[in-house]
Amino acid sequence: MFLKTVRCLIIGLFIVCFQPFNSYANQTAPDTVTIGSYIISLHDINFKDKEYTIRFWLWMLYNNKEFDFENRVEVPNAKSIEKPDVFVDSINGQNWVLLKMKCVMKQAWKVNDFPFDKQSLIVKIENSAFDNTSFVFKPDNFGKHVDPHLAVDGWQFKNMITKTTTSSYNTAFGDRRLQNPYTEYDCYEISFDLQRDAWGLFLKIFIGMYVAFMIGYVSFFIHVDHIEASFGLQVGGLFAAVGNKYITDSALPETSSFTLVDSLHALTFIYLFIIIFISVIVLLFYKKKHYLFSNKIIKVASIAVLGSYILLNLILILSAIHDVGFN
Repeated sequence: MFLKTVRCLIIGLFIVCFQPFNSYANQTAPDTVTIGSYIISLHDINFKDKEYTIRFWLWMLYNNKEFDFENRVEVPNAKSIEKPDVFVDSINGQNWVLLKMKCVMKQAWKVNDFPFDKQSLIVKIENSAFDNTSFVFKPDNFGKHVDPHLAVDGWQFKNMITKTTTSSYNTAFGDRRLQNPYTEYDCYEISFDLQRDAWGLFLKIFIGMYVAFMIGYVSFFIHVDHIEASFGLQVGGLFAAVGNKYITDSALPETSSFTLVDSLHALTFIYLFIIIFISVIVLLFYKKKHYLFSNKIIKVASIAVLGSYILLNLILILSAIHDVGFN
């Protein structure tokens, strides 16, 4: 009887000692939510307003109904989210939610190499009510993640990747029970690249600038006796280049960096000024009756200006294509 009593006490003590640890483990072990996506379309790419629109299917498989992914899907880097179409069912005893999403996304466009730019885009998915102590995402990599017929006008869609990360917030969101004002949420990321089909757009943007340069350049072939016509072409070319710059800038977001657009236009402004300066020098020598020397200046300058202008343009354009960073 004594041994039986001692054995019962030992078993009871064992249960009491280990029960809190088991409960704690059960409370802190996060559930796993399987999540997947399928991009349907990407359109309305707007550089000026720093946004684009994306439509995609999003689905979750999970056990805990309290997660409520029907109403608690958050896209932190979206400007606006249209109310999604929601389909709810169960698969193998798990809750299954399928949402058809349409989001206007905010995007800091990289315009340094425009129009030879490559953009990296990310869509982030979180649950607005539960942090990563409650659940973690597991990517559903079965099948494709993008419509094979997806076409983005003027762009090539590349390097589609889905993965899970952690979003950190240095706040407790008003929960004073937390010792540190720090919260982490599990995040599902859809990332991809857009590579621009650039040459057609390049010609549309810069054809006016190059025509403006050539207008100023042909003044080299006007005799000094007609200096008014020569200066008229040069100043007209300069104003045309400035106008082309303003039109191009109106389609791009403001940036403090010196872009390819800025570099090519600045180069054109400088060369048009050089042409005007050379014309003034030639006129001075011509008035002093140094006719042969003034003609020689025009001949050498016309070759040097055109050759160096083309060479510097090629260097800047190739540096943008290969993202060398000269501009």
